[in-house]
Amino acid sequence: MGENSAMQDPRPADAAAMPPPDAAPLTIEQDVPLREHNTFGLPATARRLVRIRHESDVRRLLAHPGLGRAPKFVLGGGSNVILTRDMPELVLKVEVRGMRVVRESADAVVVEAGAGERWHDLVAHTLDLGFGGLENLALIPGTVGAAPVQNIGAYGLELADRFDSLDTVDLVTGRTVTLNAAQCRFGYRDSLFKGALAGKSVITRVRVRLPRPWQPVLGYLDLERKVAETGITAPDARTVFDWVCAIRRAKLPDPAQVGNVGSFFKNPLVSAEQCRDIIARDPHVVHYPMPDGQFKLAAGWLIDACGWKGKAIGHAGVYDRQALVLVNRGGATGSEVVTLARAIQESVYGRFGIRLDPEPVIV
Repeated sequence: MGENSAMQDPRPADAAAMPPPDAAPLTIEQDVPLREHNTFGLPATARRLVRIRHESDVRRLLAHPGLGRAPKFVLGGGSNVILTRDMPELVLKVEVRGMRVVRESADAVVVEAGAGERWHDLVAHTLDLGFGGLENLALIPGTVGAAPVQNIGAYGLELADRFDSLDTVDLVTGRTVTLNAAQCRFGYRDSLFKGALAGKSVITRVRVRLPRPWQPVLGYLDLERKVAETGITAPDARTVFDWVCAIRRAKLPDPAQVGNVGSFFKNPLVSAEQCRDIIARDPHVVHYPMPDGQFKLAAGWLIDACGWKGKAIGHAGVYDRQALVLVNRGGATGSEVVTLARAIQESVYGRFGIRLDPEPVIV
């Protein structure tokens, strides 16, 4: 990033550069199994792995005579990656911790979390503090640091809607840079970190902006059904959180029990003309109008319509309750997952003329 493309680091230079007093020594681990470090539970081994617990760990690593220039792969909670091979790159396991309120005003509260914190823990923590705003994003697997990479979203809300800023360390210069929402170039399940900064920086801290007064986001069909079922037309944030958790648990497998990365494919965006053409052939297709005139199609519905729900290739399968989720049925390899995903893509394209793009990064 150029000098004019980022805001100034708000912390004193010495504070940003120096490790905390109790910083653990930088340890280089050898031949580390990664099955427990990716939510799909895929077998892979990192030849070398370093745990990043503070910004200074990145700088110390870059100064290392043997590893400073080595190719690197940044790994958070492993909830957005499909490992198809062992990793000769130096794997940086991001484990920066901590959550705190950094700013309050009449119209918003800003909460900061370390990139290594679980995303759901941040959602629950903000509610425990009495701050609503993230409840629609409950139970999304992965870490806080992975959330802006993917611009995670669910039930009518995206991270970009609640984002304030983040800190990232450049993997060449070691410089800490703070980026705002515009600089992160958020798109639908997309950001600068999947493009120009992919593999070039480490996100260490993320700040979310929770608006005051709080208003529920209830426009998503599943939440509208909850309102109708319960008769609660003005739910509080905790109620919306409980609804979202119940909906997700009913439809989606727990990665701790069944390996998966959540939604495997992005919901495709099509023109109004394309949408009319598909509706003419399949009147029941699930679709949502977008502000720009396009329509979002439900990828899960398209996959289900092609008969994939519950099917498998090898040990990789399509979840029997939600066709958008691919799962590890026990012993799956990355190549089996990719083979299944490609077969689904070809099937959907053959029937609907729509190309599905995967959400996770395939390595």
